[in-house]
Amino acid sequence: MIDVLPEITAGAVYFFSVFAKAMQQRNVAFMNYKLVFPISYVLAVADITVWGMVAITAVEAAKSDEIFSMWFMAFCVGTGGACGASCAMYIHHRFFTKKRFK
Repeated sequence: MIDVLPEITAGAVYFFSVFAKAMQQRNVAFMNYKLVFPISYVLAVADITVWGMVAITAVEAAKSDEIFSMWFMAFCVGTGGACGASCAMYIHHRFFTKKRFK
């Protein structure tokens, strides 16, 4: 049986990574200074975590000649990133955008 938990976990962590990147971009565009520092630290932790997980999966895949895990990792990370960006745009627009832009 193939263990897919690391790939799914990496996708979930990357969701938060891209969510934070999109929120940070929106904060810069709309001059929301209060959220810049906390989101920067979320970005750092999420990026270090996800790329560490990708590196570990790559080493394991190379040892076992199992290419599926790398393709599945790319799928999970890509899906997590797309969902994270979409959620960040929605949440920022819903809660942080001034009334005149709605």
